[in-house]
Amino acid sequence: METNMRIIAVRNNKTIYRDGDRVLKVFDKSYSKADVLNEALNQARIEETGLHIPKILGVTMTDGKWTIITEYIEGKTLATLMAQNPEKKDEYMEQFVSLQVLMHSKSCPGLNQLKDKINRKIDQTDLLATVRYDLHMRLEAMPTHNKVCHGDFNPSNIIVSKDDTLYILDWSHATQGNASADVARTFLLFCMEDDKEGAKKYLDLFCQKSDTDKQYIKKWMPLVVASQTVKGNQRERDFLSTWTDVADFE
Repeated sequence: METNMRIIAVRNNKTIYRDGDRVLKVFDKSYSKADVLNEALNQARIEETGLHIPKILGVTMTDGKWTIITEYIEGKTLATLMAQNPEKKDEYMEQFVSLQVLMHSKSCPGLNQLKDKINRKIDQTDLLATVRYDLHMRLEAMPTHNKVCHGDFNPSNIIVSKDDTLYILDWSHATQGNASADVARTFLLFCMEDDKEGAKKYLDLFCQKSDTDKQYIKKWMPLVVASQTVKGNQRERDFLSTWTDVADFE
């Protein structure tokens, strides 16, 4: 690795470097090549929707590790701004929800189907077979849409640039499907950060802006929770285990 590169983030199985006006996301050698290439393909396809995102500049190898190269966007994450300016959190939440609604207005036919992804994740859980069957049946009954779904839409994945443009980062989980599943995932992320007030404000605001019934989003919760238990650290798994009783969402 060249010495003029600076580490700007470390995540599970990947390290993110800045190199001038480029960002290098370097994946561990154990990381699936197919997953790296799928992430790059997702991002390239999302570029075509017109959403503000860092553009893909290349996919290469760095010291034997797969690497995705993108534009560097100068700015701060929405999560950082919320922490630094708590008095403006409501204003930032407005921007956050408006951006998600805009994203859901887009379609991107090349993305994988959200229902297919959730079905695979349910099969990978260690839930009882009867619970897995119930979840599969619930998923089958949910309306099928083709909206762009981010899969990890949270304030730390939104960069506010110097001219106040909002850029959406990290398209590794992107699918096309029902927007309410994407909303349920974001609601869950706020809860996992122990921000119950933020979770409630977020959900109320989204339902208001999108004219969506809150109960409809809650029907997606056991499905999203089950798919999330497959990954994550032990703390997250322990937290999610308290949500997996599908009876809680009747």
